[in-house]
Amino acid sequence: MWQDFKDYILSEIAGREVKIAEIAVGRFPQIADELSGYDNITVIKTDILPADDTVIKDDVTNPDLNLYRDTDIIYSIRPPSELQPHIADLAVKVGSQLIIKPLTNEDLNTGRVKMKLKNYNRASFYILR
Repeated sequence: MWQDFKDYILSEIAGREVKIAEIAVGRFPQIADELSGYDNITVIKTDILPADDTVIKDDVTNPDLNLYRDTDIIYSIRPPSELQPHIADLAVKVGSQLIIKPLTNEDLNTGRVKMKLKNYNRASFYILR
C-alpha cells in the first residue's frame, strides 16, 4: 500500500521539479525519505515534535507560511482528526495540491474544504487539487 501511495505522488509530478511537504510526519518518515531521493523533488518534513533533525518544527494550527511557499503537494499520513482542517486550510492558503491518508476506519475531518476519495491500486486516500 505505501508503495502505491508513493507511486501516486510520483505519477502526479510526472518528472517535474517540485516541492513536497509532509505535515505531521511523526515517526513514519519513510515516504518522505524515499521521495527526497529523486533529483527533481525537494521534500520538507514538519511536525510539532520533530523526531530528528531532518524534521522542521512547525505547528500546523499556526503554520509558518514561508516554509510552504511554492509547495506543489502537501500530504499527511494518518494525521489526527483535529489537525485535518488546519492541514486543508494550509494547502488552500498556499495553493498546493493536498493528499490526506487517514486511518483506515477514520472519517475525514477537513471542515469546509471538500476532498475526493481516491483509490490508487491498493492505496486509498483523499485528494484536493
